[in-house]
Amino acid sequence: MQAPVDVQLIGAEVAIRWEDGGESFISFATLRAASPSAAVRGERDIFGYQYGGEVPQNHVGVEVTGWERIGNYAIRFDFSDGHRTGLYSYDLLRELGNPPAPEA
Repeated sequence: MQAPVDVQLIGAEVAIRWEDGGESFISFATLRAASPSAAVRGERDIFGYQYGGEVPQNHVGVEVTGWERIGNYAIRFDFSDGHRTGLYSYDLLRELGNPPAPEA
């Protein structure tokens, strides 16, 4: 797992420079929509039933207002809509910043 060396808010994106020299650029809307928190994703019980979670929505216009490193594995972002409970692992951030190439 690569760790971020630098994290900056640039325009409407989070820019991350990684230990290996790679860079990721993630729009605020993409970041907010991909929140891994139980408040957004919901939770499953042992029988597989889903409880809670948000109805999918458009997060265009939502901004990142701050961020904080959590241990050596994640970043928690503060959003202008009040959301702040998702812990984004470094692996998830790398994935969001490097989407797969479109199929030909």
